[in-house]
Amino acid sequence: MIEFITSLVPADIAAHAPALLIGVPLILAPLAAMMPNGRLAWLISIFATGFSLVMAIVMLAQVRSVEGGAVISYAMGGWLPDAGIEFRIDALNSMILLLVTTIGFLATIFGWPSIKAEIREAKRAMFMSAYLVCFLGLCGVAATGDAFNLFVFLEISSISTYVLVALGATRDRRALPASANYLMMGTIGASFFVVGVGFLYAATGTLNMAELAERLQDAQNNKAVLAGYAFILVGLGLKAAMFPLHQWLPNAYAYSPSFVTMFLAATATKVALYALVRFLFTVFGLEFSFEGSTLVWILMPMGIAAMVACSFQAVFQTDVRRTLAYSSVAQVGYMLLGISIGTAAGVSAGLFHLVNHAVIKGALFMALAGVVLTYKGTTLNDFRGLGRSAPWTMTAFAIAAVSLIGVPLTAGFQSKVALGTALFENGWWWGVAVVMFSSLLAVIYMGRILEAVFFRAPINPNKKRKEAPLLILIPLWILALANIWIGVQGGFVAGLADDAAASLFIGGAR
Repeated sequence: MIEFITSLVPADIAAHAPALLIGVPLILAPLAAMMPNGRLAWLISIFATGFSLVMAIVMLAQVRSVEGGAVISYAMGGWLPDAGIEFRIDALNSMILLLVTTIGFLATIFGWPSIKAEIREAKRAMFMSAYLVCFLGLCGVAATGDAFNLFVFLEISSISTYVLVALGATRDRRALPASANYLMMGTIGASFFVVGVGFLYAATGTLNMAELAERLQDAQNNKAVLAGYAFILVGLGLKAAMFPLHQWLPNAYAYSPSFVTMFLAATATKVALYALVRFLFTVFGLEFSFEGSTLVWILMPMGIAAMVACSFQAVFQTDVRRTLAYSSVAQVGYMLLGISIGTAAGVSAGLFHLVNHAVIKGALFMALAGVVLTYKGTTLNDFRGLGRSAPWTMTAFAIAAVSLIGVPLTAGFQSKVALGTALFENGWWWGVAVVMFSSLLAVIYMGRILEAVFFRAPINPNKKRKEAPLLILIPLWILALANIWIGVQGGFVAGLADDAAASLFIGGAR
């Protein structure tokens, strides 16, 4: 499939894929805002995200065309670093770009029914424009090879996200304080990050991440570098919802428009985690004096705390949105635990789970959006009996739920096995016990929902059978079947994660 798609793209367009992936949504976002109605803006968004997906596939093929992985260096405007900004694509960010653009394209298709129900007609065109800005910002974070440019794209995606979350006030007034909290915490995280980048620039005189990696090798004990390292770790940790910096996430997911929640849950924290991995392993490198201590004494304990504490919090939620939100923080803990091992196998397992969790949570929130749209409820009681009144919607939900738990033949099982294997290889047998305990808690909080769906009678016995709209069901089932495909034939995604991790440890990203 990848070869077929790339064969359709002319060579002169493929040569500029890094710029076009960002540029087309950037050009079309203001055009969408000027549309006389939301439907036209939605169609423009489908084209923009679909085009970016094709460009991401082209870049993935280019990177994988060389054994060991090629590195694409694209100078924006023909200006070479340091005078210009470099987009640098390797095995790691080509995987992230494929993930973001795939989810973004499916989310755009899925989003129209919920946007019609939750966003006023006068605001729909602006809503889709803000979404395209958020989408291109996330892609920019994953594509850029410049540290300050990464901050710019991070803020582009964040500022547009604040607007998208606030627009949920049409349905729920609690979206306004959720957006304000998100704005405050996001601003703090961005400020920490940019201050850290400033310290690195003061110590090295460059913002290009490849050159930073080279110059930092001789400046490891520089106090400005150590301060920059700390600021960047906290700033990106907050953006990635790393425990205990995750307080912005539950309300942002619970009270946003359904379309926004689905897209953010599947992409935003994943891109922030990518940025953290990029700085830890590419810019600083494992040889950095603080790096080993950070992985073992900060990332690992925070990952374990998230896996246990947030899984417990999910158990006691009565609103399904908040259950899935706390579950997301717990799943970030799995990724951090894999990364904290500090080996190629551990990082690969963390990245493998990052991709799988995006597919899992995307399907769960799509199904939840279908329930909100057709039955106007999000509590456990509202889910009672939906297995009979909306079997297609809830069967897809169930597939994603058992994948989150880690049932064999699902994506979640594959990445948890990879994580467990990496933990055993590193002698962290107790880490496997924590993974199993957290998975048991997932059985409880997801089991409560599935029990209500399939084994409880509806509160209203006259509830008629009504499925989610077809525009929701199609992308929902694509993600649900992807969970099974990865669970049965997970070699493609696992291979992408292995290549991404290898590029960090053999210096290919530098």
